Amino acid sequence: MRDISKYYGNVQALDGVSLEVHAGEITCVLGDNGAGKSTLIKIVAGLHQHDGGTFTIEGEETRLGSPREALDRGIATVYQDLAVVPLMPVWRNFFLGSEIHKGRGPLRRLDVAAMRATTHRELLRMGIELHDVDQPIGTLSGGQRQCVAIARAVHFGAKVLILDEPTAALGVKQSGVVLKYVAAARDAGLGVVLITHNPHHAYLVGDRFVLLKRGAMAGSHAKDEIALEELTRQMAGGSELEQLSHELARTPAPDLSGGVAKG
Repeated sequence: MRDISKYYGNVQALDGVSLEVHAGEITCVLGDNGAGKSTLIKIVAGLHQHDGGTFTIEGEETRLGSPREALDRGIATVYQDLAVVPLMPVWRNFFLGSEIHKGRGPLRRLDVAAMRATTHRELLRMGIELHDVDQPIGTLSGGQRQCVAIARAVHFGAKVLILDEPTAALGVKQSGVVLKYVAAARDAGLGVVLITHNPHHAYLVGDRFVLLKRGAMAGSHAKDEIALEELTRQMAGGSELEQLSHELARTPAPDLSGGVAKG
């Protein structure tokens, strides 16, 4: 993506944003709420179209018309809410919308055995060991559900995997589990876009970092060009944070004695 802009009426949500995604690399997009991360995701995922700039996939300039078109081009998006059906078993959610059938005509039916076996195999391939793929996916932890969604995208041939704040609602241990599978997707040859507001998580797995602020680029760095401390400083606002610290610094208490001598 080069110099992407997006307007909603008179409001400019993105202004000159550029993003590169390469196979076998993780690109982290960082920014606070309102920075433009969600708008950027929606353009890459085919939900919205950009108003300015160029969007190129494998050398071909394109304009995605729908999420299905994005999927057909190998771009899979895992949103924060995951869009799973909690009461359905893990294997059913794994194949939701892409079910395997057997038989023809009136005898056509779901091939449950094949979907169960494939789900178990693909989860194991990503290092996810579930004792029972028949258990409702709602009984899994948040980290496990994220990992199932990642394995699903890999299985269905994604070339680019976009993850929207996958660790936002997770504790330290579960966040570590998810980041491990994010790295596994990268090692499987996918180009990964990790959307996050946590620079520590980004720096653990990221190869390059794009910082957004109020819809504009606030920085773009390869990992060997920036230390975690500087990434955190830029993410937190840098000079704005320093100004705030000065404003909040304690000042000497005023002398309220009025100079009255004690006797």
